[in-house]
Amino acid sequence: MKTLIAVTISAGLLSLVSFAAESKVKMENLPPAVQQAVKEQSKGAQLVGLAKEVENGKTTYEAELKVDGHGKDVSFDSTGKIVSVEEEVTLASLPEPARAAIQKAVGNGKLQKVESVQENGTTSYEASIKKGGKSSEFKVDAKGSPIK
Repeated sequence: MKTLIAVTISAGLLSLVSFAAESKVKMENLPPAVQQAVKEQSKGAQLVGLAKEVENGKTTYEAELKVDGHGKDVSFDSTGKIVSVEEEVTLASLPEPARAAIQKAVGNGKLQKVESVQENGTTSYEASIKKGGKSSEFKVDAKGSPIK
């Protein structure tokens, strides 16, 4: 019985790993369209790293950038089209409802960083919060409504 449980747990963990596998890549290993898109998006920025992620059979490429001292991650599909942009921003730059919701979520914890996330034509905000030694993320839309 213990062996069956261990095998089941191991199989479950392996299936989780197969859903999202990210690996570092070099510029020359990216599809030509993605190479061009990365070059365009990284103008005036420092290219920190590149990654390839396969999630549920879908491949995306991510360029990790440093722009004016803050982080910016741009994800592309295999044709070079931008899929999402995550950029570090200040709490003060957020719409009031989103800012208030994040401040409430932080409570007596510590706000580590805030990112603006643009994906599928919408913008949301993601806060990294540390409370009681544990880190978590809290995501809201511009109206301050939590996003799962």
